[in-house]
Amino acid sequence: MTKTLADQIEDLLPQTQCTKCGYPACRPYAEAIASGEADINQCPPGGIEGVRRLSSVTGRPVIPINPANGIERPRPVAFIDESLCIGCTLCIQACPVDAILGAAKQMHTILPSLCTGCDLCVAPCPVDCISMLPVTNTTGWDAWSQEAADAARARHDFRSERLQREKAENDARLAAKALEKMRAVTAEATNTPEELAEKERKRAIIAAAIERARQKAAGNPPDQK
Repeated sequence: MTKTLADQIEDLLPQTQCTKCGYPACRPYAEAIASGEADINQCPPGGIEGVRRLSSVTGRPVIPINPANGIERPRPVAFIDESLCIGCTLCIQACPVDAILGAAKQMHTILPSLCTGCDLCVAPCPVDCISMLPVTNTTGWDAWSQEAADAARARHDFRSERLQREKAENDARLAAKALEKMRAVTAEATNTPEELAEKERKRAIIAAAIERARQKAAGNPPDQK
């Protein structure tokens, strides 16, 4: 199978999924480079070596990392001060590679071998118990291995698929509840015009909710009228 330019570019990114490039993950950034929308110097974790790699496949000149996206630095790993952790799960939700273990109201722990150093868990923490500590003396791609990048991408892709599956399952549950509610309202007996009007009002509300869910599932923005 022949790889597209976006595929080749994605293979050369360190797969931190940190969003520092201005895109929600490494794959969208790769696609933006391939389309000419983004420059090749927007990935601080990849460093100048990463720029050279991207230059080799795009033919674009090597340029310094854009400071607006951050600076090249030793690869960090997140650490949680477990004595301060309140078990809010916000860091777990933010981690793009499922590198944090824990559950609601229980202490969380970061698996250093899986952490990409993306920083995304730091800001959501309400008690500032997460710190980023350097674990290498080298920077950019020199601080990574292709094996580590490939493993991080696999975890990110697996997480994305899991979240999509969970969302679809939740949407299906809500749709089933809405339909059940519609059946219950339809079965309500009405003896007066007022009761009939109230019944139709409920049916209209439920029907509107079902239609909004349908449009959302189809990828269409719901009518705001």
